[in-house]
Amino acid sequence: MKIVLANLFALLFLCTCLSVFYVWNTLESRLDRYKRAFQVLADHPRSFRPGPSTDPSPKTFRALLAVPGAQRLHLGGRSGVYNLSVSMGSPDHHMNGDNEGSTQRGEAAKLESPVEEGSFWSERLEEQLAAGFTEEHARAWRDRARAQRVVRLEPGCGRISNQLATFSDGTKACVRYGINADQVQGETLTYCLATLLGITNLPPIVLSQLSGVGEQWAAVRKRVDGLQWSERAVVSLTEWVANLTGVVTPALLRQESTGDGGGGGGLHPLRHELRNKTRVELFELMQWSDLILLDYLTANFDRLVSNLFSLQWDPRVMERDTNNLLRAPRGDLVFIDNEAGLVHGYRVLGMWEKFHDTVLGSVCVFRRRTAQRVAELHARQDARARLLELYQDTEPLSPVLGFLSDEHAGLLQARIDTVHRHILHCKEKYSRL
Repeated sequence: MKIVLANLFALLFLCTCLSVFYVWNTLESRLDRYKRAFQVLADHPRSFRPGPSTDPSPKTFRALLAVPGAQRLHLGGRSGVYNLSVSMGSPDHHMNGDNEGSTQRGEAAKLESPVEEGSFWSERLEEQLAAGFTEEHARAWRDRARAQRVVRLEPGCGRISNQLATFSDGTKACVRYGINADQVQGETLTYCLATLLGITNLPPIVLSQLSGVGEQWAAVRKRVDGLQWSERAVVSLTEWVANLTGVVTPALLRQESTGDGGGGGGLHPLRHELRNKTRVELFELMQWSDLILLDYLTANFDRLVSNLFSLQWDPRVMERDTNNLLRAPRGDLVFIDNEAGLVHGYRVLGMWEKFHDTVLGSVCVFRRRTAQRVAELHARQDARARLLELYQDTEPLSPVLGFLSDEHAGLLQARIDTVHRHILHCKEKYSRL
């Protein structure tokens, strides 16, 4: 009996320590969002437009610690304007391929069905959607980011420990200095995994080392010292994208009811609402299906999963902006702040797994390209090798930052296998109807 009690107290103590660490970590990020929002409002008062009155209840479980007076000014607010670099009119940053004008884009999609072969978005929709950052654009941006000197550092990229960097050519990037290497590693490897899957909604990323001998950080050395960043630390720089706005979870994906059955909630081929959606709405749902698969594979809990967790005490959380998900001016979704993926997400998987399973089970329509990439990684059973190869090919500092442990690499392959089986289940179920 004494041994049982001792083990119980040890478990409670461990849970308490984890909770304190998580609350402190998220509180720091939350408070910095308020600080950034007030600063942007002071510098650019016209950037904020008055919006309709909204429910002031917390956005997620983490918002319980938020500063009450700033609730509608934080950068998660629906009426805010995000300034995360690249001009969205850049020829290398492609938006929706539908160029028929805003009136036609708003019309209902003139398709017999937006879904083909049971559980795949139609080929016509796939051809019209060319969202995100192209490989050519990402490669060019990485080359520029490595060559440019940082001339200014200021708050503006999430938690207080991160900074908004201005390069010598005037472009900007978010600098992520992780509390530990897990966060920078998770952000970087999530980007690489998305590249393997053909998901182009993540801004390009490069690694940089805060070396005292290099020229890249020389102009801001005093600022770096003031931030108490470790001199040899490896940080990530992600492209700063201007004029992004918040994204509310689509009604079809809100988790009041879930499952892939014909009468339940979720995104599945039998939902009659799909036939009444405009092309713009269908384009967004296609990107959501990619997002949900990516977040399941990486066990990223800091997006839709955290909202699902918050439903326990906040029934309207799904009606507010989703964490770390933004919309570009012409409609493309941008997946930001993926630091919770892979390394940290796998480490705390036991706490979040049932929510990951629920969110994955709510989707039964997929992009054919993404499903094909998943099928290849499943058939070859080489996710670790493919991810490591891409990581090393694109990132010279990969040996310094490190890679997934064997345990976590095994978890990634297992989750790829699970997603593949889920896609096959959906295809078999709906192709017979």
